[in-house]
Amino acid sequence: MSEVTDLRNAILGAQLNPISHGEEPVPGTLYVPPSHIKALKLEASVVIGGRGVGKTFWTSALQSPQLRKTIGLLIPELDGLKSQVGFSTRESVDYPNQDSFHFLVDKAIDPYDIWRAVILRWVAKETGNSIPKDNWEQTISWLKNEPEAASNLMLRQRDWKGLIVFDALDRTSHDWKKMDEIVRGLLRTLLWLKSFSGLYGKVFLREDQAERTVFNFPDAAKLQASKAELSWARHDLHGLLWQWFINAQGSSGQTLRNALTEHVGMELSQREGIWFLPDDLKRDNELQRKAFAFLAGPWMGNDPRRGVPYTWSVSHLSDGRGLTSPRSFLAAINQATEDSLDRYPQHTYALHYESIKRGILQASDIRVNELAEDFPWIKDVMSPLSGVTVPCEYSILEDRWTVQFPMGPSGIESDRLPAQHAERGWDGIRQDLQRLGMIETKKDGRIDMPDLYRVGFKLGRRGGVKPRNR
Repeated sequence: MSEVTDLRNAILGAQLNPISHGEEPVPGTLYVPPSHIKALKLEASVVIGGRGVGKTFWTSALQSPQLRKTIGLLIPELDGLKSQVGFSTRESVDYPNQDSFHFLVDKAIDPYDIWRAVILRWVAKETGNSIPKDNWEQTISWLKNEPEAASNLMLRQRDWKGLIVFDALDRTSHDWKKMDEIVRGLLRTLLWLKSFSGLYGKVFLREDQAERTVFNFPDAAKLQASKAELSWARHDLHGLLWQWFINAQGSSGQTLRNALTEHVGMELSQREGIWFLPDDLKRDNELQRKAFAFLAGPWMGNDPRRGVPYTWSVSHLSDGRGLTSPRSFLAAINQATEDSLDRYPQHTYALHYESIKRGILQASDIRVNELAEDFPWIKDVMSPLSGVTVPCEYSILEDRWTVQFPMGPSGIESDRLPAQHAERGWDGIRQDLQRLGMIETKKDGRIDMPDLYRVGFKLGRRGGVKPRNR
């Protein structure tokens, strides 16, 4: 059993904890799913994705010359770029913060001019030019009152190409109408930027932002035609997992690399200190399934009727739209390893099937907290539903909400953006939850909830994974 124990310790040593606060990614953890290549190309100005799919990750990765060089192996146009963040989760002197946006918008300054000021400051810095920048009003006043000087700055010949990236735009305002105005102004600015050779912009948008009125302006179709989406297929998630494994530090990485080469028959390559997977381990094929079966065995029980760990581990972490985030998957595998080490020390495989089920609990907790960061109103809406068994009639949810909030959704406080369709009553809340993939409506009209959210919010399901007892 020492080999299994060593394998478990190696998995824990891989530290399966994706970044979530804008830190620069560790080079060895960089994994580019084939579906993300389009999103990372310079021509994709608008990239749309849900929580945890990589918007902030790619914003951070694109700022690193080393990581851009690595990505450049797949997308050569990214290697050698100058890159800048135009807005993100982290405050910076390079762009206005939320208070500044409120101050400027309340003074009837067009967000289009605010974003152009951000880009003009960036270009001026990179070209060694001086423009007024004591405060944002001053820069905006300069570009409005001296348009020829601003134009000349942008048209000046450059010996470099540049990319400016925008993320976390929900942090620009707590008011939907203002946020829409700010995002719409940014998208208009992207069109303006396209007229200058060698300069590119990329905006990462949440799905709910892209579904609103932000594209309601002339020529918006030019941006929509090239927009891309971030998503993770099952084979992408397993590829990411092994990318983390083979680049783990010290003996952990060596143990996991040996597991692939000796037990699965995979050839690995290394460039500049980073290990890379062969293409076969990035696809849903027998080799990828064999690799995970080496870790978790062939079945989710004692026979095939319980399912296969390779597929079960992903499908039970998906939301109501069938989407699974890498953060949820990696968290579940990490927790499953800890649980296996603690509860099943004599098990034949590194991951016990019951531990994989318990991994959902950890992933659900993380997912619930992540969602509450973006949508603080969700915990208030979901807490009255604790103990409900799904699938259930929608009326059961509505009755519980009505008892908790007699005044309707307007009684739900939020220090961030409120529920998008709260003005439509509880049916609007239902619509928001379904759009976020938290609930789904079955053919018979009953409401169901995927395990990823159900266990975290302590709802029940007959025969399903049980929520934690707190």
